[in-house]
Amino acid sequence: MTQLVKIEIRDYVAFVRLNRPEKYNALSLNMFEAIIEAGETLKAEPSIRSVVLSGEGRGFCAGLDFESFMKMGSGGQKEIDLLRRTEGNPANFAQRTGYVWKQVPVPVIAALHGVSYGGGLQIALGADIRLASADACFSVMEIKWGLIPDMSGTQTLKDLVRLDVAKELTFTGRIVEAEEALRLGLITRICEDPLAEAEKMAREIAGKSPDAIAAGKQLWENVRSCDTEEGLKLEESLQRALIGGHNQLEAVKANFEKRPPLFKQRS
Repeated sequence: MTQLVKIEIRDYVAFVRLNRPEKYNALSLNMFEAIIEAGETLKAEPSIRSVVLSGEGRGFCAGLDFESFMKMGSGGQKEIDLLRRTEGNPANFAQRTGYVWKQVPVPVIAALHGVSYGGGLQIALGADIRLASADACFSVMEIKWGLIPDMSGTQTLKDLVRLDVAKELTFTGRIVEAEEALRLGLITRICEDPLAEAEKMAREIAGKSPDAIAAGKQLWENVRSCDTEEGLKLEESLQRALIGGHNQLEAVKANFEKRPPLFKQRS
């Protein structure tokens, strides 16, 4: 079977590529499993310092492959509960395809082109940064199928757009083009070549202290759910863990000595 999600690690950067181009990388059961496996693999990979997430073919991801799931249960194909939950994970099976990218301890940059619809958008929203082509388009499309966002979108969309905007997109399922997506906060930037720009950004991040980068992601992933006191304590505790460490001292020395830093693998 074709490898549905490709992973290549080069110079501390993990390149993750959804690889079902003939179906616009639509989410079959096997695609769900491959995306989750890729995320879990990178969660446990200490050598990486950033991730670039993209899709093969004419679009990032068209969302759920309804044709594939309609066939489940017939012809001997296995059935699965997409909403099943495993102990110790806040996200259920379907939610993990988007939420796992928030759990990866290093920055995840999504390079988006073509369509990011429904579950495809929710996967993209799990990334830390979203770079999109000018012709990219987006939709919270679940309402088309009589559903609501259920792949962790509630935990990502709410941090990016106003509540009324999230509701409007959920209620209508309308398609949003790149310029509007930028204004609303769905994407970070519009680029002529999002994949090249994502790689450039990922390599820049990979050149920084891996301990500080991981702490920075941890800080922003958690601080929005904290009250003021908790947020300040988290900021302090993460900083205390960095100060005086090898990578923090190496960052200082390299700057003073005007040379590239030689960082150790993140602790």
